[in-house]
Amino acid sequence: MEDDSYFEDEEFSPIRSLLGLLTFSTILPINVFTSIEYMTKLTWAWPFIHIFIGILAAICGYISLEILHLNSFFAAVIVYAFLMIITGYNHLDGVMDMADGVMVHGEPERKIRVMKDSSVGSGGVATLFLVASLTIAGIYNILDYNFIIGIIICEMLAKTSLLTTALLSKPLTPGIGSYFINETTPSKYFISTAIITTFAFLLGGLVGIFGALGAIISGTIIAVIAKRNFVLANGDVLGMSNEVGRLFSLLFMAVALYFL
Repeated sequence: MEDDSYFEDEEFSPIRSLLGLLTFSTILPINVFTSIEYMTKLTWAWPFIHIFIGILAAICGYISLEILHLNSFFAAVIVYAFLMIITGYNHLDGVMDMADGVMVHGEPERKIRVMKDSSVGSGGVATLFLVASLTIAGIYNILDYNFIIGIIICEMLAKTSLLTTALLSKPLTPGIGSYFINETTPSKYFISTAIITTFAFLLGGLVGIFGALGAIISGTIIAVIAKRNFVLANGDVLGMSNEVGRLFSLLFMAVALYFL
């Protein structure tokens, strides 16, 4: 999330900007580009775009379970792999980079230098392993409850977690992450989150509401950790929030499925 030369400058078009956001966050062969300024004006719509990605992942899970007759754990691994591949592993570097920055001792300036360093430390690798393993376990858990719709819910709510972190953070400039943070205003955030939470309820009932709560809590936690360690936030912090948000959404839904 550091090089904005990838985008072409042009007049603002909502449809083109939405497709540009989809191009930016997936490997789907859409190849629609727009300027970073125009694309990020629709940051609030990011969770809605990922409803489509969640549907594709849910179909992948359904095929694994019902057609290939794989067990729930194998299906969960396939679903997670599908999500990582279709999103181009877009946020995994953020998980590792932020973890490395948090683990190192020193002032915020030193932590930021470590976070932005291209090399990866043991803390980053270990954190990625934990987040990935726990996410697979979460998908496995909801599949065990035959709650395959939870795959759609957790994927769209991963972006709600990202938006929560963006809302509560001050941007580290320059960098593409700063555009997303600056465009996440309170009004845009609350409208986006209210609609997405409604979608989560329509799809999963009270379990979906718990998933939304998990994503919001996750985004808040990541924002607090980033503020304490770096003062400012960048694309790596938002990437961490996305991946942990998916995990927390799954965790909260898994707990809700047991008790409700």
